[in-house]
Amino acid sequence: MVIFAVCKSVFEMSKQAESANAKIIDVRGIMRSKMGNKADKVPGFIISYLQKILHEEQVNEFLIENDGIVGTPWLESCISYLKLSFNIEGLDNLPAKDDTKRYTFVSNHPLGGMDGVAIASILGKQYDDQIRLLVNDFLMNLPGLAPLCIGINKTGAQSRSFPALVEEGFSGDMHMMMFPAGICSRKINGKIQDLPWKKTFISKSIQYQRDIVPIHFIGRNSDFFYRLANFSDKYIKKVNVAMIYLVDELYKNIGKTFTIKIGKPIPWQTFDKSKTPVEWAQYVRSLVYEL
Repeated sequence: MVIFAVCKSVFEMSKQAESANAKIIDVRGIMRSKMGNKADKVPGFIISYLQKILHEEQVNEFLIENDGIVGTPWLESCISYLKLSFNIEGLDNLPAKDDTKRYTFVSNHPLGGMDGVAIASILGKQYDDQIRLLVNDFLMNLPGLAPLCIGINKTGAQSRSFPALVEEGFSGDMHMMMFPAGICSRKINGKIQDLPWKKTFISKSIQYQRDIVPIHFIGRNSDFFYRLANFSDKYIKKVNVAMIYLVDELYKNIGKTFTIKIGKPIPWQTFDKSKTPVEWAQYVRSLVYEL
């Protein structure tokens, strides 16, 4: 449980580097801040293992080298750093930059990190960073990404601010991007797929008359990740253990090519009373996988 406790808080303790020698992710520092003198009793191999799967040295080098770069240029720097390439289908389905309407972009979430970076970079470039992502609030600790994000923590005391933050995003003048499943995909019945989508993007898109643009990201993490995720969901539940390994999964995808399919906008008027918001959410989810 020491590993779970430390990894759960690793991004919460991240801070922007103040000098070239500052660490943004510091496993040993987190140990000391969370455990006090007891941290000295943690076996060295546990610390080394955490540093390895979190790629502490590599991530810190990247973040420090890109200090001061924000928004889409930061996202593109991530893609270049990981030597990734993308086949984009349906790019002409994106609403024009000068379209005065505001849209909701939704996607499946197979990778849990790089899929968001890739899609956000496409949208950020198309709309000059006039895009906001609803994300887990630990990502707000990445200075280059934070300006594009609305950080959401749906657990603990901060959960009370969740509705207000969502309302602020959808009522504003930025395009919204989100992963309605809330967490990255799982392996279900032998197929990599999202859990059922939450209804928020439907109800808020209706309320603020935003057409919805479906996006299908084709990719996957390792078999190890999906086995661990399913085990954690079934037996541990309170701690999303699989999330600990998302950085490691990101590095496993170095040099790969992924396909992104963009569908035609769905008019908000489509989502009438013939289905509940939950049912409409699953309808859009099915459309995404049909792209």
